[in-house]
Parts: sequence; C-alpha cells; structure tokens
Amino acid sequence: MQPTNLPAPGAPTMDERRKMVEIAAYFLAEHRGFAPGEADADWLRAEQTIDAMIADGLAHGLGRDSAHRADVTEGIRNALKLGGGLPAGPSSRSEHS
Repeated sequence: MQPTNLPAPGAPTMDERRKMVEIAAYFLAEHRGFAPGEADADWLRAEQTIDAMIADGLAHGLGRDSAHRADVTEGIRNALKLGGGLPAGPSSRSEHS
C-alpha cells in the first residue's frame, strides 16, 4: 500500500507546487492593483486554484523544465480566468518571471 502523503506519479513536487502558487498569487494581486491588505487572501486563493489543477491532473509535469516556464505561467493565468479569479480580457503582460 502506498502512503497517501506521496505525490501521484507526474504530480508536481512540493517546490514546484509552491512556485505555481507564487505565480497564481502574483496574478491575483496584479488583478486587484497590488492594493495592500489582501496578500494572505491572494495566497489562499492561489493555493486552492493550484491544488484544484493538481487534483484534476492539469498540473502533471508542469515546472519540471524551465524552458516551459512561459507555458506554466500562461496555464496558471488561464486557470484563474476560467475559475473567475481574473477577467477574461487581454492582459497587459504576457509573461512574468
């Protein structure tokens, strides 16, 4: 029997998950104009979004190759748009580091 605290094959590592949460939290903060006082809420919402992506199998293999960083970033932005976290219109930036 496999312990339940191990990630599923192909799932992001804890470090990869953290990086994806950072990207999502940044986009949420950007969306609200970086107004102070909501960083914790942005982080929690980002964790929920990334964890949902992982649970749905949408994050398998993301973050393992830095050449695909733009794809990961855009995928997270799209997930936030689909989840109602960001507007669907064009963004002012196409990639963040």
